[in-house]
Amino acid sequence: MRDLDKALADIGAIRSQIAAGTAFRGYGPATMAATGAVALLTAILQFWLLGDPTGKPLGFFFGWFIAAALSVLMIGIEMRARSRRHHSGLADAMIHQAVEQFLPAGVAGVLLAVVLWKFAGETLWLLPGLWQILVSLGIFASVRSLPRTVALAGAWYFVSGFAVVVLASQTHTLSPWTMGLPFVIGQSVMAAILYVASGDHDVED
Repeated sequence: MRDLDKALADIGAIRSQIAAGTAFRGYGPATMAATGAVALLTAILQFWLLGDPTGKPLGFFFGWFIAAALSVLMIGIEMRARSRRHHSGLADAMIHQAVEQFLPAGVAGVLLAVVLWKFAGETLWLLPGLWQILVSLGIFASVRSLPRTVALAGAWYFVSGFAVVVLASQTHTLSPWTMGLPFVIGQSVMAAILYVASGDHDVED
């Protein structure tokens, strides 16, 4: 049994090493663009329905939590289907690697929201910008297994995140547009990059 366990562990390690050196093709441009549409729709609905988001932070962040959950679900479903199609036997290892690269930024975003909500409610205006910065870090962490040009999307979120923090620092208010528009643009950039790279050029092999 020990020899069998060792052999299985060795096979798993080899598969992980192969996955680490293979370009991940689980993200599709259409779904990425659709997540941008979700962000735009969320911003429009909040603009119409919330009136003053700063006075209703629970409604504001709950709306964006739903938008994020829907986007993750859409990306996850397509990721699984495309990985099965493009990566065959390596699909599970590739998906695990993709999730592992972005997971720290996602967990940090959730914990940051909880901590600010619980202990520093007066600083919640920082969250939209900080979330964008965390998204940029997640994208940069994924560059080694995606088209190199996704770094442009990471750079956009990095710059927009700091710009949103600076803008919000003037009024300490929440706005659906400083949350929504950067994500609309960022996801559109990601979709365009993935579309251009779909012919297997500009991808690290």
